[in-house]
Amino acid sequence: MSALCEATGADVTQVAHAVGKDSRVGSRFLNASVGYGGSCFQKDILNLVYICECNGLTEVANYWKQVVHINDYQKARFVKRVVSSMFNTVSGKKIAILGFAFKKDTGDTREAAAIDVCHGLLGDNAKLSIYDPQVAESQILKDLSMNKFDWDHPLHLQQYMDPSEISKSVSVVSDAYEATKGAHGVCILTEWDEFKELDYKRIYDGMHKPAFIFDGRNVIDVDALRKIGFITYSIGKPLDPWVKDLPAAPPS
Repeated sequence: MSALCEATGADVTQVAHAVGKDSRVGSRFLNASVGYGGSCFQKDILNLVYICECNGLTEVANYWKQVVHINDYQKARFVKRVVSSMFNTVSGKKIAILGFAFKKDTGDTREAAAIDVCHGLLGDNAKLSIYDPQVAESQILKDLSMNKFDWDHPLHLQQYMDPSEISKSVSVVSDAYEATKGAHGVCILTEWDEFKELDYKRIYDGMHKPAFIFDGRNVIDVDALRKIGFITYSIGKPLDPWVKDLPAAPPS
């Protein structure tokens, strides 16, 4: 729905508010984002797919597979927005990553959207500076060096890249201002409350220009940041003129 809102100039938060007015639906789980995470939701969906396939319900299994596919699409679409907005490459550019946990108020990173987004940016040789108030540096480097889904395997079956290779392109820092200093772009990937209260004028002044901010959790005041001078992208919100005519989706 956020992709459709961006394509049509609608605001996904207004759509969610309208849909949430229906008491049969409610509003608690309608917030658009860069993608869902956590250890349970995707595992439970894939278990449902498996049960359907075992019982010959191919069409039902394919329906539920699409939930996983659209989540992967959303993360890939976000990366595409970042790269296309920044002159079609982030190679050698410092990108600040604000938030690494799969949701606020936890240090849990299992299946966090940030992992796939970071992998996508590293694939174009970005330099990442990551800040999360609860996730340890060792966990972040472990997640970025581990094969997808290996976190759910017994320890003796987990496979890693050499963490020293990851650390050549990734630094983990102790606050948001350090992460964003000298950055070309900022990606907000967890909805920590403190990210709503940051001094974005200070952040803007310390960044390369043009300064980009990509909000994957809709925590920023887009209009206020545009007045400061940021080129902004916020999931499912009307697009900044800079990014409006750029490619919206990853290649299929």
